[in-house]
Parts: sequence; structure tokens; C-alpha cells
Amino acid sequence: MKITCIDFETTGAVPGYPNEPWQLGMVDVVDGRVDASTKWDTLFKVGDRPFSPRAVGRYAEMREELAAASAPFELWPSLARRLVGVPLAAHNAGTERTVLTKLAPLTRFGPWVDTLKLGRKLYPGIPSHKLGDFIAYLQLQPRVDELCPGRTWHDALYDACAGAVLLEHFLSLPCLRGLASGIFDIA
Repeated sequence: MKITCIDFETTGAVPGYPNEPWQLGMVDVVDGRVDASTKWDTLFKVGDRPFSPRAVGRYAEMREELAAASAPFELWPSLARRLVGVPLAAHNAGTERTVLTKLAPLTRFGPWVDTLKLGRKLYPGIPSHKLGDFIAYLQLQPRVDELCPGRTWHDALYDACAGAVLLEHFLSLPCLRGLASGIFDIA
């Protein structure tokens, strides 16, 4: 079984400009293990539009790269091969689902696994279910850093790998081992 873990970084909405993706990261979990050979990320052209003051990530220092990047529709053929007709996972999947729906409104995506919702069910008593806090609580940070050397939080590939490592951890738990297909629609 293969599940593609995804993460978008977005501009945030500002008056006169919609929320748009500027970075996408993906990695597959195959038979319960993160497959590092499937890591993939891209930047998207967003023009010289303003970013929301609440937008996170390194977009300010990447403006030249973003200006030279392709628009999402130009990358759609390669994106569709990885995103359409496959199980998808994300931490707080509603965000990624919304972005994908705006990119390809007539396309059906999923089924979905939301690692945030799954994590809340499996670990209801921990102080925070935010992705970074969850990874720290479970002491999975070295695994994420190994997958994405030189990157950090709010980088789409790093966050997608963190979500994949979290999913890998969940799938290794005795209560879920061998039941990957039963975790869908936890989104």
C-alpha cells in the first residue's frame, strides 16, 4: 500500500489577493515505511503579490526563485501523476484538500488520512497536536532531519516528511499494524 504525504506552503489571503500555494512537498509511505527515494518538491510562481503577514516560511528570501518558478497549471501533468487516484495524507488535511481543490476543481482527490485527527485519537492526552510539537513529543525529530537535511519547519518538503514520519509511527503501533486501509477517511 502506498500513501502520498503532502504539504503546501501558502501566501495567505490579503485584500485583493486570494490565498495561493507557493511551495509543495511530497513523499510516499510504502507498506508502512517512508520511502525517501520518492521525496519531491517544487516552488510555484506567485508573481509580485504581497504575502500575508501571518504567512510562514522562507518566501521572503526566495522571491527570485518564486518569480522564476512555474505556475501550478504548467506542472499539473506531473502533479496529477502523483496526486490523482492515490491515497493522500497530511497533517490538518483540510488545508491541503482546499488548496488542491482550488488547483483542480473538477478532480477528486483521496481517500485522505489526516494525521492530526488520527493523532488526536491515538494520543488524546498530549499537550499539543501541532506537527512540530507532536514530532518532538514522540522524539521523531532525528528521523525527519535525516530525511530532509538542511531544511526546517514551514518548508513544504520538510513538513511533508514530518507528516510521513508521523504516519509511519502510527502505522507501527500495535493497534494499527496491518490496518492501513482502515485509517482512511480520518480526515
